[in-house]
Amino acid sequence: MGKIAFVFSGQGAQYSGMGQSLATCSAAAAELFALADQIRPGTSAQCFSGSKEELTETKNTQPCLFCVDLAAALALEEAGVKADAAAGFSLGEMAALTFGGLLAPETGFSLVCRRAALMDEAAKQVDSAMAAVLKLDNEAVEALCGRFEHLYPVNYNCPGQLVVAGLVDEIEALKPMVKEAGGRLVPLAVSGGFHSPFMADAAEAFAQDLAEVDFTVGRMPVYANLTAKPYVQGEEKSLLAGQMKNPVRWEQTVRNLAADGFDTFVEVGPGKTLSGLVAKTLPDAKVYHVEDVETLNATVKAVLEQ
Repeated sequence: MGKIAFVFSGQGAQYSGMGQSLATCSAAAAELFALADQIRPGTSAQCFSGSKEELTETKNTQPCLFCVDLAAALALEEAGVKADAAAGFSLGEMAALTFGGLLAPETGFSLVCRRAALMDEAAKQVDSAMAAVLKLDNEAVEALCGRFEHLYPVNYNCPGQLVVAGLVDEIEALKPMVKEAGGRLVPLAVSGGFHSPFMADAAEAFAQDLAEVDFTVGRMPVYANLTAKPYVQGEEKSLLAGQMKNPVRWEQTVRNLAADGFDTFVEVGPGKTLSGLVAKTLPDAKVYHVEDVETLNATVKAVLEQ
């Protein structure tokens, strides 16, 4: 067996009830939710019973997802499955850094709350959105975006899937053009145009917050969205701030992990979005996911029996 990577879910995967069974079956997960509630009262209640509308608001989505992502990873590790590296998609990168030991849990969670507030505020300044363009190659999507003033390729997810961010009316105008080119456009359940120049002010403010943070040497490599390579000591602050306004290079991250000897990927957190992206990028990889007690038990059994 090759090496195991834990990959941490990003925004858009949230749902009411997420994390609840993890908190009941894992002492490590329960401790994390208790810590989150001390820093941001009501976080666990939002995860376990928040409405769809409530959980779609970025200021709520990010702290809640961080907790469920990290809780799933901690529960998996507690059950005997050890990661050799971590990577997270957008918001998930914050959980990956915390799990990887570069940030203390209370620091990681507090930073996520701040990041969420900044991105939420930035999203309210402009009528922007995100949509996935399917069945077209990256170059074709980039060319289509180039025909608009405020439309940006932002999430390079997997072969044939590139997410764009832009003004709502420009994304609407893009739809027939994508169809004509033989592709399909799918709106995403997020509240703004993230990983684009729309987030420049938020990234600048976050950089000021990060200036006060001390990062520690991690216990495993953590791959960065901005470079698709492992974090290098001293670059953490620039990479994290830059990530907010620049594309997520997920497909390249997965390919780099494979080149570095990783053949087993466990998505930790709500849903199976990243599992699908990994499978499309690396058809021969072993892919699992953990979001509740059932998937936890199934993954532990499968991985430990490999």
